[in-house]
Amino acid sequence: MRAAQTPIFLAALCAALALHPASAADGYGRCALFGHRATGHIEPAIPGQLTVLVNLPAVGEFDGETPETIRSGREFCMAVNLAYRLGLDRVVLRNTTLDSLIAGRNRGYDLALALLSVRHRTHDVVTFSVPYARDSYGVAVRAGIPADLTRLRSMRVATQIEANVPAWLRDTLHIRRLSAFDDTGTMFTALAAGNVDAIVTSLSVILGQVGAAHGRFAVAGRFAEGRSLAAILPLGSAEAPEIDRLLDAMRDDGTLAALETAYLAPSWHGIDPTEIPLWR
Repeated sequence: MRAAQTPIFLAALCAALALHPASAADGYGRCALFGHRATGHIEPAIPGQLTVLVNLPAVGEFDGETPETIRSGREFCMAVNLAYRLGLDRVVLRNTTLDSLIAGRNRGYDLALALLSVRHRTHDVVTFSVPYARDSYGVAVRAGIPADLTRLRSMRVATQIEANVPAWLRDTLHIRRLSAFDDTGTMFTALAAGNVDAIVTSLSVILGQVGAAHGRFAVAGRFAEGRSLAAILPLGSAEAPEIDRLLDAMRDDGTLAALETAYLAPSWHGIDPTEIPLWR
């Protein structure tokens, strides 16, 4: 039964988070575990661990400033539950750039989780997992700055270097003054400094950054358009079918929905996505 539709499942999740988190010593941080251990198997890049590439900061997805400090978050706990079902004792994170991820330049890892779109121009250099979530786009501005779709077209707009969003902004919204950044932190620093006027990227990224900014930024709008999110694996990975099978199982048994509820919503600091103006 799906967690999003089942109060009993969510109550069990809350109890697990509050009363029985996995200890940091076993490599699972503070993540609640679902399903059964060692129901799957891969040959990991490094024996005994699931090696995951990330692009930090990622509020709500990986809650920490460095790989060593992360103990929770939606994507982190998704990786933890994958490792648990694969019988691996820990998750080890490595920070990298979005540019290197989508160009396939990384080696010695099992998968990458960075809110990456499943449809890229780079299928010839990486392998994508099955989608694990659906994401839409949001717009952030400095607090007090008026913004609507008409104003956006004349603004200096920032987004992330990931291939699909810049192309959509140029080709569909006809944004002409567009800058692409490799990481979220630098992008929001540019917004705070007034070097750009608005940011358009993943709505969950927008909500996390705005929620953590103590009133410096505001969410101006959201779009119905979006994308399916998937993990990246090394090109031709022999482990892709097993990773896909476990992600499908985690979707079907409610684990992915429960992790989203547990870790994303709190990072938004009370911002309700449904109350954000929908731009068409």
